[in-house]
Amino acid sequence: MEAVILVGIQASGKSTFYKQRFFDTHVRISRDLLRTKNRESLLMDACIRAQQPFVIDNTNPLAEERARYILPARAARFRVVCYFFRTETRAAIARNAKREGRARIPIPGILGTYKKLEEPRPEEGFDEIYLVTLTPENEFTVEQAFPTSAEAPGEATA
Repeated sequence: MEAVILVGIQASGKSTFYKQRFFDTHVRISRDLLRTKNRESLLMDACIRAQQPFVIDNTNPLAEERARYILPARAARFRVVCYFFRTETRAAIARNAKREGRARIPIPGILGTYKKLEEPRPEEGFDEIYLVTLTPENEFTVEQAFPTSAEAPGEATA
C-alpha cells in the first residue's frame, strides 16, 4: 500500500497533480475539504485500516507536520512517497489570482507558507521523494530527488 504526501505552497499545482496522477487509485485527504484535523485523522485512519492507498493534499510545509502522516503510515507498512512542488512565489500568486471565491488564498498566506517551507528529507521516513515543477505550458515534470545507486542523478522516474 502507498501513502503519498504532497508538499508545496498554495497554488503550486498539488490538487491538479492529484487529479491527474492519483484520482483513480488513491483517496484524497485534504483539510480544505474536510475542514478539521479530526476529520482528516479519521479518514486517514480508515484508509490505513482498509489498506487503501491515499494522498495527503495539504501544503505540509514543516517536517513536524508531515510526521503526523508518515509515522502511522509506516507503522502500517505503507510505502510513503513525497512529491515536493518547487514553485516560485510569483508563479503561485499569478495562478492564485485566477481562482475564485474561497479557493483564492490571501497573498500573505502564500508568502507565509513559503517562508516556513522545509524541503522534505529521506530522514523523515520517506521511501522516495520526487521534485515536481509546473512548466509554463501547465505540464508537470517529475524527477526523483534522491536517486538510488542504480539510477543516474536527475533521471526521471515517474
